[in-house]
This record gives sequence, C-alpha cells and structure tokens, in this order.
Amino acid sequence: MTRPKRVFTLAPMPPEKSAYALARYSRSPDSIGDSIQWVRTHDSRKFLESFYFQYGHASIADLGHAVICFEGISELAATEIEEEPLWDGQAKSSRYQDFSRSGFLTPPELAGDDAGAYRAAAEALLAAYGRVKELAFQCLAEKLPRPDAMKPDAYQRNLAARAFDVARYLLFWGVPTNVGQVTSIRTLEKQIRRLKASSYQEVRDLGQEIAEACAAEPDFPWIPGAAAEPLAPTLARHAEPDENAARARHELGQWASRNLPAPAAVPPEPVDLVRADDAAAEIVATLLYPVTSRPFRELYDLARAWSTPRRAEVMDLARACRGRGDEISAGFRGGPYCYDLTIDIGAYRDLHRHRRCQKFRQEYSGDLGYDTPALVAESGAREVYAAAMGRALETLHALPSPGAHYLLPFGARSRFLFKMDFAEAEYIVKLRSGVKGHFSYRKIAWEMKRCMERVEPELGRLMEATPPSVEDPLNR
Repeated sequence: MTRPKRVFTLAPMPPEKSAYALARYSRSPDSIGDSIQWVRTHDSRKFLESFYFQYGHASIADLGHAVICFEGISELAATEIEEEPLWDGQAKSSRYQDFSRSGFLTPPELAGDDAGAYRAAAEALLAAYGRVKELAFQCLAEKLPRPDAMKPDAYQRNLAARAFDVARYLLFWGVPTNVGQVTSIRTLEKQIRRLKASSYQEVRDLGQEIAEACAAEPDFPWIPGAAAEPLAPTLARHAEPDENAARARHELGQWASRNLPAPAAVPPEPVDLVRADDAAAEIVATLLYPVTSRPFRELYDLARAWSTPRRAEVMDLARACRGRGDEISAGFRGGPYCYDLTIDIGAYRDLHRHRRCQKFRQEYSGDLGYDTPALVAESGAREVYAAAMGRALETLHALPSPGAHYLLPFGARSRFLFKMDFAEAEYIVKLRSGVKGHFSYRKIAWEMKRCMERVEPELGRLMEATPPSVEDPLNR
C-alpha cells in the first residue's frame, strides 16, 4: 500500500507572500497547494494590513523570512543591527581577514576639527594594528616552529589567526564591516523601529534604508532577469521609530540622577555573578543598569533595600512609556544568573552573538581603561600599542558624544550585563573556554565557571571548561 504524501516543500517566496500563504493555510481547510494558489491571485498587503497591523496577529509575520546584507557599515552599527534576540546572521571576521587597509568610517556627528582629530587617531590605530600584527606573527613563528605533520599553508594560516587575535585590540568601532542576516519580517520590523530611534545617525539612516529596501524589488533575485516582487512593502510602510523605548531610557536616566546615592568607589570585577532571588529588585536594577555607570550588584543591593513604592516608581516609569502593541521593556526579561562583565569591546563583540540570554550595555565611555595582550610585550610591540591606544582614548574624551564612540578600540573595557538560565551559562562556558577560541573570552568563560562554583557549587561542578592555561596555538 502506497503511503500518501505527507511532507511538502515550498520554494522561496517573497516574505509577505510566504506569511500570507502559511497564515491562510492555518485558517482554512485548504491544502497548502490551494493556499499558495489563492495567494497568487489575492493581495497579501490587504491581508497583512488587517490581521497583522490592525488585529495584532503578530505571529503571522514570523512566517515570512528575509535575507538582508549590509556592506561598508561600521562595527558599531553592525553590533546594533545584531541586537535582536531572534536573529540569525554573521559578520566579517577579525580573525581571518586583514583590516590594516580597510580604512574607517567618520561618523556624521563629527565635522571640522573634530573630524580631523578623529581621523588622525583612527589612522594611528590602523598603523599600529598592522605593525603589531607583524611583530606578533614573527614572535609566534619563533616560539612555535612548524610541526613536520603540518602543511606550510595551514601553519601560516594558524599563526596569522593568532596574530590577528592580538592585533584586533587596536581595531575600533569605526572600522567598516559586512553583515548578512536572516530574520522573520516580524523581527525585521522590530529591528527597523529600534534602529530608527538610535542615538547614532548612521544607525538611524540604516533603519530607513532597510525600510526602503523592503519596499523595493530585491537587488539580487535568485533567477537573474526574472520579475521579482518587493521584499516586504506592507512592513516598510508601518515601521516607525520606536520613540517609546528612547523616551523610557531618558526618563529612567533622569530618575537615576535625581534619586541614586553617590556611587561606591569599588574597582569593577571583570566577571561578577549575582544570583537574583528577588525578582522585583532584579528588574529595577536591570532597568537602571544601562542608564548608569554602576555595577549591577550595587544597583541590585540598593533595590532590595528600597520600599515597595520606591521600586514601583522605577518599574512604572518604564511601563508608562510603553505604547499600544509594544512589548514590555527588555529590562523586565532575564534569568536567575546575572553576569556583570567589565570586559574589552572585542570580547563583547564575540559574546554578543549568544541569543539565549538577555543583554544590556552601559554607554560607551573609554573610562575603564584597556587591556593589553601578553604577546604585545613579548613581541616588542608595547610602545607602539600603548601610544596608539593612549592617543585614541585621549582623543575620544575630547570629542563630543555619540560620534566619539566610533574611536573606541576593541581593547577598551566597557560594562555589559548578561542574564541567563543555567543551561545557557553552561553552554557559553563550555564553548567559549575551548582552546580554539580567542584568549580574551576564554578567560571570561573560565571566570564565569568559577563564579558559578562560588554561588551555586552544585551547578558549578557540572560546567565543563578548559582552563586558559591549556593552550594549543596551532589549532583553530
């Protein structure tokens, strides 16, 4: 007896057509073939206008996916693009490509003498990047002769990757990169709205450009010369700036400046783990974290000691800025394990890719100093490195924000909060502590395990991790 066909595949369709076909499929007795034929002869825009934007059936937009690529954008903008929790994509790697001749972007916020000072410091960083890469490679070649079993090309690639790992500390947010992403059109709408409300002009412009691209035919259809429909014209018409989120951030910042006591003068720990057992205090501390420069532990301890009405002031401020149809602020999300990380920008750039956690950052400042890889001194590059880093941070502090942030080197420290459950903490620790990883985030992953062992000994022992002292520099 022949089994009836039960699995059907669909060729790629325009995202809004795909969403319409699958949504209708779930709302009618028709087969998928009949549903697709229906969509061919009916207007998907009218359907989405009614069910998605008017009736609020948001899950419909999860059924259509779009592939979008960004070229020649800054590393800062790339990280902002990647901020969506439900996001899949990849950016240009700093481990496998040479950025010494990539140039840099000058942010539109800077002009005249400010732009000149920025460009001079940026050129010095790239020159130092090239020199440090050369010295690091030479040092590694002297320390690590090629094994007989390793082919010369593979040996050269492995050493180059490790040299780039050191030199990348001198890259900065203004360096250009490329990003390719695949998202649902629901996520794409959130992304556009968030980007349009950014404090950075480049990022706001990108939000508008994405919307315009969604209203146009794709630049690269799969079949060259074939007729192609616009990517997501209905979405493009409705994706307005998320001004409510920007207003909430401003209001919370004002509240913090009026009500918080003087900060404790305590040097930041590179990795600090707070096991949050007071849900309300955790939310309040998370809401205040991005609008202050304080450690999460300090904010959490303050919030635990406050009265219920005082904590309600903070939560109500965030809720009051929520518009009709908006999700609740990301500050209300999280997990029991709150890792407060004072780490270099390059490490954040790598850890930022983890999606099963909630991430928050404080404003970039350059006030927390910078890290220096051990190989910088070993290779004789200390003076070159320190001069470029010192000049960059000195210039950054003299320039107006937010344009100044583009000069922030990857080696500079900043503060970030990652909230997650144990499963995600275990995954990050195991993956990022491996010998193939960058030495910066390997140390962070190891410290995450040690923190868990102190806070939750029963769980900490379950974490598999490779100590940073275990190295295999010829393995990628």
